[in-house]
Amino acid sequence: MGNEFPPTIEVIEICLLAGKIMLQGGAETYRVEDTMTRIAASLGIPHSHSYVTPTGIIFSTDGTEPAKLIRISERSTDLYKVTLVNGVSRRISSGELDGKEALERLKEIESADYTFPVYQQILAASIASGCFLIMFLGSWTDFIPAMIAGGLGFVSFIHVHRVVQIKFFSEFIASLLIGLIAYFFVYTGAGTELDKIIIGSVMPLVPGLLITNAVRDLMAGHLVSGLSKGAEAFLTAFAIGAGIALVFTF
Repeated sequence: MGNEFPPTIEVIEICLLAGKIMLQGGAETYRVEDTMTRIAASLGIPHSHSYVTPTGIIFSTDGTEPAKLIRISERSTDLYKVTLVNGVSRRISSGELDGKEALERLKEIESADYTFPVYQQILAASIASGCFLIMFLGSWTDFIPAMIAGGLGFVSFIHVHRVVQIKFFSEFIASLLIGLIAYFFVYTGAGTELDKIIIGSVMPLVPGLLITNAVRDLMAGHLVSGLSKGAEAFLTAFAIGAGIALVFTF
């Protein structure tokens, strides 16, 4: 790369793309801002400013280029992409990648799909549900009912979310189905402890990463992002609780 740096507008594009991929993959706000700042400094812009929230990124430099804004509409958990972007950032800092190569690599990362197949996600959720039941001191006789309830609940979550792009609704339906299946197993005698089956089965839906990131952002001083992520986690917990409460009510 030498001493030649890419144009400022290209550096801004690289930083925004890196931040977008990380934020969509579930990275913390302070990590996104730090990565963008390091990339900009490595590409010849030592003084840059970024403002990151869960739904958008604003990035500017001290030069004549105007600040740019991108909106984040889709967010999931893809920590592998976050790791890849961090790797690109380190390679830029060490001089292994110039601006053009970094931009091409980031576009490849953005377009790639590293998510596991749906059947593997369902299988993992099913096994995790049974293991969580044991962790919460449930009976081994409830292991299979918890696996079935957790797996079918996760299936409903995936399919409902594809039809209705409202996460609250899909989580509510999934927890409602889990509660009904758990009650069915206990009612027919195939299960023994209703509460343990339900607790184990809903664990794959619990927003653990979101809660962790909310706390870490708050501790890092990013109050807007921390509170917004905390509110999102609260809505998810409320949807799960409402679905289970509806089963117990009727």
